[in-house]
Amino acid sequence: MPQSAAVPTATAAPTAADLLDFVRRTAADPELVASLPLDPEGRTWVRIEGPGGSEAWLIGWPPGTGTGWHDHAESLGAFATASGELKENSLAVRLPADGWKTLELAEGLDRERRVGPGKGRAFGQHHVHEVLNESETEHAVSVHAYYPPLPLLRRFSRSGAVLRLEQVERPEDWQ
Repeated sequence: MPQSAAVPTATAAPTAADLLDFVRRTAADPELVASLPLDPEGRTWVRIEGPGGSEAWLIGWPPGTGTGWHDHAESLGAFATASGELKENSLAVRLPADGWKTLELAEGLDRERRVGPGKGRAFGQHHVHEVLNESETEHAVSVHAYYPPLPLLRRFSRSGAVLRLEQVERPEDWQ
């Protein structure tokens, strides 16, 4: 008897791999990418339909812009670059979810990754990173997806080995 491929049900939550597949496919859609209005000064974004109830965004990055250090709380995520190149700085450690304001980071936790056109990456809960367009002349465009939809975003400042929680944002703050 032939085996059939597993077909996810409509109620199955997307995995990080599902999100990565979605952002890569979406970033490869030239018509969608071209539809994003680009601003020379600040990031632009448009919410798009993500898989399985996820939250997804098409984001334009002017030269020299970035997110600052942050995490996506309990959400899994993925992003892929459609055009230009993004740099992701991240920490190879899972931070405590709550109960701290300042942490001293051990040596060797810093990671750097370049994400060029057609490339992407997935990440788990409490992934602390910053994403940057370091180009001095070119916009970058990327697609991001999160599941569950972002319950909050924690913003951090970093001075050497010290990471400090600065702000907790909720979806109503982004409207």
